[in-house]
Amino acid sequence: MYRIMFCAAAMVIAAGNFADARPDTRKMTCAETQALIKNQHAAVLSTGPNTYDRYVRQFGHECDAPSVPMVDYVPASDGQCMVYRCEEPSPMVPE
Repeated sequence: MYRIMFCAAAMVIAAGNFADARPDTRKMTCAETQALIKNQHAAVLSTGPNTYDRYVRQFGHECDAPSVPMVDYVPASDGQCMVYRCEEPSPMVPE
């Protein structure tokens, strides 16, 4: 019984620590956010109290095909910041 309670408590603490370890774009300037992504080629970043995503360099092979880097905007301490996130391109519909 105590073992189960201990494991549950440890999981809750670990989950909180992982969230704290992830860089938060709201606490960085746009330039700092972009430099972090550029230097690491890709980074998982918090963008809000319960939101996060993986952001990548514009050029490189950080996205798995058929995904490609697409423009996205995240909050930064100095306003909105343009970054790239892997997404599948929309299919072209002939007219």
